[in-house]
Amino acid sequence: MMLDLEFSTTLLLFVIPFIFLFFINLFQSNSTKIPKCYPIIGSYFSILANKKRRIQWTSDVIQSTSNLTFTLIRPFGFRQIFTANPSNVQHILKTHFHIYQKGDIFKTNMADFLGDGIFNVDGDIWKYQRQVASHEFNTRSLRKFVETVVVSELNERLIPLLVTAAEEKKVLDFQDVLKRFAFDNICKIAFGYDPAYLLPSLPQAKFAVAFEDSVRFSSERFNAIFPFLWKFKRKFNIGSEKKFRIAVDEVRQFAKQLVKEKQRELNEKSSLDSIDLLSRFLSVGYNDEEFITDIVISFILAGRDTTSAVLTWFFWLLSEHPEVENDILNEIKGKSESPAYDEVKDMMYTHASLCESMRFYPPVPMDTKAATEDNVLPDGTFVKKGTRVTYHPYAMGRVEKIWGKDWANFRPERWLDKDEATGNWTFVAKDMYTYPVFQAGPRICLGKEMAFLQMKRVVAGVLRRFKVIPMAEKGVEPVFVSYITAKMEGGFPVTVEERKHTDS
Repeated sequence: MMLDLEFSTTLLLFVIPFIFLFFINLFQSNSTKIPKCYPIIGSYFSILANKKRRIQWTSDVIQSTSNLTFTLIRPFGFRQIFTANPSNVQHILKTHFHIYQKGDIFKTNMADFLGDGIFNVDGDIWKYQRQVASHEFNTRSLRKFVETVVVSELNERLIPLLVTAAEEKKVLDFQDVLKRFAFDNICKIAFGYDPAYLLPSLPQAKFAVAFEDSVRFSSERFNAIFPFLWKFKRKFNIGSEKKFRIAVDEVRQFAKQLVKEKQRELNEKSSLDSIDLLSRFLSVGYNDEEFITDIVISFILAGRDTTSAVLTWFFWLLSEHPEVENDILNEIKGKSESPAYDEVKDMMYTHASLCESMRFYPPVPMDTKAATEDNVLPDGTFVKKGTRVTYHPYAMGRVEKIWGKDWANFRPERWLDKDEATGNWTFVAKDMYTYPVFQAGPRICLGKEMAFLQMKRVVAGVLRRFKVIPMAEKGVEPVFVSYITAKMEGGFPVTVEERKHTDS
């Protein structure tokens, strides 16, 4: 009994200081100061207290520093540098690209899901995949195919769904609808496969659900405060890691089956009629099943959530800024009812509005690299070999030094120059290291132009006929969360109203 009492007393004396520190940090969790750091546990309490708002918290901390950079000390001395300094971003993504790689942490977290796909590799493997993909993405025939797929999905599924919702005064989760739209599109473009995820019944397609689970569990790995916990669960195939393995197996087996079917078709015909990415890769001689599966899954990941995330926040911002919606509507009315590629490309005000929306709510709010050798960032921050370095597009969109005193205003005109004689807008792009929403340097997004084509098509098709009305109270900002890509917590419940011809 005495021994138990002594042990309990010792344990209590050991735990009390940590409980005290936790409550101190809990009340300081919204502070914009660099988080307090303690021996062994580092800034664990600050990390824990801000677990549900890590994007906003790290952004606040960055903006409180003079050089827009800070170092977070994780438990057991692991360091992670966060920066919103454009000079640092250029250093990481371009001038010292060879030093800042995906690294072992990224590869370990994503290997089960992405394998050796383009988003999970470095060096010669990445360079080879990049060259293959770049060639295909630059063909006019693929652009035309993407345009055809988007128009078909828009006219045959999205618009009819919205017509029914308007007639029945039905509440839709618009985030879910846009995600389904994007998933159908990217599966058709990548595989030539239609998951039919945007049918009127909004079905739970097996492949789509498995893909969603794979992304979510991958994100949980990245955000784990103690990574050894998920590694332990993976080793013994328990808990979330067991669910993750089941989801990944479902995705990869389904993808491999599609690859085999395409290969069989190619062997029988000697050439493929379809022009999706998978068919293109197989037609030019890339026959390694694992390689093809990895690269196509990577492209689905890139195209699935990014455009839907952008459009979700975009439609919410329009509801808060009716003057911008009116200007976009006027631009849309100046185009044909089903605008061709060149007309969509010339929708400058819509393009600027999408860029302004992504400034506030980037689809990938943070991206992390690992230093392969000791280095010093332009602002003087020392980076030790193996350190994770995260550049922060979400924070960069909120920096007064970059965007001016009106940075908090949603103002598409900051991206435009107006010809006073003609009244036409000219788009003025920002430096990619100031606005790295599509990455920058050698890894800049190959699908950027296709993403804009898809988003502008959706905006034109939806706004021409409907007004999207959020159910939430006006002026109340939804919660921004991220599972690799951005989301609106709790979805985006809306009603839609068909416009009358006289509506503006």
